[in-house]
Amino acid sequence: MTHTQRFEGHTALVTGAARGIGAAAARRLAEEGASVLLTDRDGEVVEETAAGLREQGLSVRASACDVGDRAAVEAAVAHAVEAFGGLDVLVNCAARCTRMTPLFEDEPDDAWEQDLDITLSGPYRCSRAALPHLVASGRGAIVTIGSVNGLQDFGNHAYSAAKAGLGSLTRTLAGHAAARGVRVNMVVPGTVRTSAWEGRDTEISRIEKLYPLGRVGEPEDIAAAVAFLASRDAAWITGTTLVVDGGLTAVNTGFHTAVHSMREA
Repeated sequence: MTHTQRFEGHTALVTGAARGIGAAAARRLAEEGASVLLTDRDGEVVEETAAGLREQGLSVRASACDVGDRAAVEAAVAHAVEAFGGLDVLVNCAARCTRMTPLFEDEPDDAWEQDLDITLSGPYRCSRAALPHLVASGRGAIVTIGSVNGLQDFGNHAYSAAKAGLGSLTRTLAGHAAARGVRVNMVVPGTVRTSAWEGRDTEISRIEKLYPLGRVGEPEDIAAAVAFLASRDAAWITGTTLVVDGGLTAVNTGFHTAVHSMREA
């Protein structure tokens, strides 16, 4: 697919870019003309992803980066700035979600702390390291990937609390950075068909029935929203949360189905 070159001459750094939403966002930005540094904790896989994009003629590089490590984050940002001559866009995608225990009181402390550290503090570290360079670019933008888990109860206590925290961080950082010309926004996906759902087609089929638009999302759906918010098409948008969830949080499909069934009875 040919895209408008909204990012010609721009540079970007995407975390959690080895696969899924992060990889799709990196691809979309590169397809629209950006030079992109893909980072991920899994350095081997992110390099494979970047190599595949380079084979398509896209301007990308890869670097291993654990967003839980401040020094690694600062090194990744420095890598992008040195390689591309600056930084215009940061996409915070890296996250961690531990399978929750049946009982809340059995949740281990380390799972709670690690989910919050990667999912919430990770974007904080990345944004802090990138902000001076985004200011210097004169067209800086931060786009963070949230989740419907931060809006409603879909389980996973720590992950959900972290994603809800990202909404607040988006608003406060937007207010702080606006005067310096940097926009900060968040995309909130519903269920997206990533590697986490491989081999779970039966579950996907059940979940799709809960979505008013009749399907779960694809990584490319989220990447399109990321590209919009990072681009000058969104030049007067900051501090906002863009929900991209097929209508899940707007329409109670289960309730509608139950009411319809009662009327037919």
